[in-house]
Amino acid sequence: MKTEQAHARRPAHRFNLMTFVQLAFAAAAVVLIVVVADMAWGDIPRTTNGKPDLSGYYDTATITPMQRGGDGAEFLSEEQAEQNAERTAFGLAAGSANQDPDREAPPVGGDGSGGAAGNVGGYDSFWVDPGESNFEIDGKYPTSIIIDPPNGRFPSYTEAARERFRSRVRLGGDYGRRNNGTAWWYPGPGPYDNPEVRPYPDRCLSGFGSTAGPPMLSTLYNNHKRIVQTPGAVMILTEMVHDARIVRIDGEHAPDDVRRWFGDSIGWWEDDTLVVETTNFTDRPNFSQGTRDMRVVERFSRLDEDTVLYNFTVEDPNVWETSFTGQYTWQQTDEPVYEYACHEGNYSMFGILGGARRLEREAMEKAAASSGD
Repeated sequence: MKTEQAHARRPAHRFNLMTFVQLAFAAAAVVLIVVVADMAWGDIPRTTNGKPDLSGYYDTATITPMQRGGDGAEFLSEEQAEQNAERTAFGLAAGSANQDPDREAPPVGGDGSGGAAGNVGGYDSFWVDPGESNFEIDGKYPTSIIIDPPNGRFPSYTEAARERFRSRVRLGGDYGRRNNGTAWWYPGPGPYDNPEVRPYPDRCLSGFGSTAGPPMLSTLYNNHKRIVQTPGAVMILTEMVHDARIVRIDGEHAPDDVRRWFGDSIGWWEDDTLVVETTNFTDRPNFSQGTRDMRVVERFSRLDEDTVLYNFTVEDPNVWETSFTGQYTWQQTDEPVYEYACHEGNYSMFGILGGARRLEREAMEKAAASSGD
């Protein structure tokens, strides 16, 4: 009886042993999968749903120009990149040299220097932050942000665009023409008639140089960005004028009659790359060369835990004969995005328009004196 009971219990014992072995192999397989996944994903930060985590602060400043120049070389040598960085540092230091608060005012009509402020002198270079070096990708230093066309330059303008540019010249320039101390537009109309004809940056409505874009480009200062990422949306905050773009993930574009300064942006994921398509621009997009028919496709890809590759393609049949593509790197930083105080008390617009009225009055008096009235 005992023998029969012993034999009867053996199959159950073997089943328990086999189950243990199977569970052990299954557990090992799970561990292997986790290890492999960690090896595949561990090089960049990811969100809980496995997407690359783009959230954080970035310094997007670079001294690499938009277009290629010089001898047409596609890349700089390491020595050339170091020389560029040294020249930039020297120039910024020289610009900050004359900070004597008791120095004399610049001469009437300006001091002959370049830059903003109508050649009457501006801030020292303490406030300027264009970047310290050329950006680097895979150990190479590109000579331009534009990578297509292959020559690293903007594609040819359409004939309609060239005619628009010629018309602006025939009309005596556009609102971007430098104030040379005379009412060259008199008797008008002119670029200082009212606030509405001034560009968005003058009115503190958006940053200059397409810093908020799209495409988002490096400018003279305030080149920090902040990205906040959720499963349904991505927010990109630009330091200058605190412009914020909201990208709707897997959304649809707004109706054609809804137009925005930064366009209407929707996004989706292609493997580990966030793709953003922007349309529905106003007649004066933040990227000033474009028109309301411009379309911009941006791609955000993490190269490592500290670097995002920002790639963009722009097409506008009203301006260029073909599309063009550019890219540069964004470096993650611990420095936050600070408040941007535009116009230092908001008196600049009064000065701009008030100065224009004075110049017009002087032009009118001069014209009257010439005619003998």
